[in-house]
Amino acid sequence: MDKLILFDKNSLNKLLNKRSGESKFGQDIQLLTSISNIYDQLKSLDVKHVIIGLPEDVGVFANHGKTGTSKTWEITLKTLLNIQSNEFTTPQNVLILGHLDFYEELEKLSLLNPDKKKSFVKAREIVKEIDAHVSFLINQIVRAGKKPIIIGGGHNNAYGNIKGTSLALGKPINVVNMDAHSDFRSEEGRHSGNGFSYAYSEGFLKNYSIFGLQQNYTSRVLFKTLKKLDNIHYTTFEDIEVTHKIKFSEALKEALDFVDSSPYGIEVDCDTIENIPSSAMTPSGFSVNNARRFVSFFAEHSNASYLHICEAAPTPETASQVGKLITYLITDFISAQNNL
Repeated sequence: MDKLILFDKNSLNKLLNKRSGESKFGQDIQLLTSISNIYDQLKSLDVKHVIIGLPEDVGVFANHGKTGTSKTWEITLKTLLNIQSNEFTTPQNVLILGHLDFYEELEKLSLLNPDKKKSFVKAREIVKEIDAHVSFLINQIVRAGKKPIIIGGGHNNAYGNIKGTSLALGKPINVVNMDAHSDFRSEEGRHSGNGFSYAYSEGFLKNYSIFGLQQNYTSRVLFKTLKKLDNIHYTTFEDIEVTHKIKFSEALKEALDFVDSSPYGIEVDCDTIENIPSSAMTPSGFSVNNARRFVSFFAEHSNASYLHICEAAPTPETASQVGKLITYLITDFISAQNNL
């Protein structure tokens, strides 16, 4: 846990905007005061959800993507803490644990030259180090009986989420991923484009459903790979939103049938949401409301084990909107879970 930085009262007070007559989300959340015995503290704490941040973009760089995902955690907190505390948001059931400190890894990244191939080899080695920290923390949270809400960071962290949850539960888990890409690329060294293929090959991932895979950004080789594996299911974005071969609601049910036999993770890559600043921003994607429907639908089931929101790359001009988007997804997950 040497990387874990607890979110404390001092940090909270700097971000909290109190208002007379209102109770803000940040005023009613739970916090830890000690870094020691995290597992024991989590196990004894009366909360259902644990929010953590993974402020890094090493995996994005290692996949030749646009960096900036390391900024999302702080931006999300500024919005999340200042929404209303009420019977829908239920912050009393939420612990904001803190974030993993990847300052050293980002410093190493800043020294790498994107024009040199060896830089990507080094970046992929750093991602392996990040994997170890993420999987250990997720393992502790899930083993303590809590449900992590993970704010990235790149989609490379899906690997740590899956491995940590799988080890905590003692069996492979399933995943549903709202994404324009499969992130099932070859095992060429760890990066944001192969977290699921590594988790699958190592036995941590069983059934994998990709929701909204975009035809223009999936290679012929990848389509062949996805089609030949019985444990992989996908519905393309074009079939849902362009040709309407399948209704959005029907695609949700089809994906649920594929993953709900076991505990499953919910992954949302902001690359798939239209006009949201991300590592691969798209003008043609799902609406924010559809992303919210996706999260709420899958969170309504007891096998939902975690939520991971990743790949947002906010700019100063878009920070507020990105913070609101991610906050909506977080509270949709919490609200749906409260109905179980």
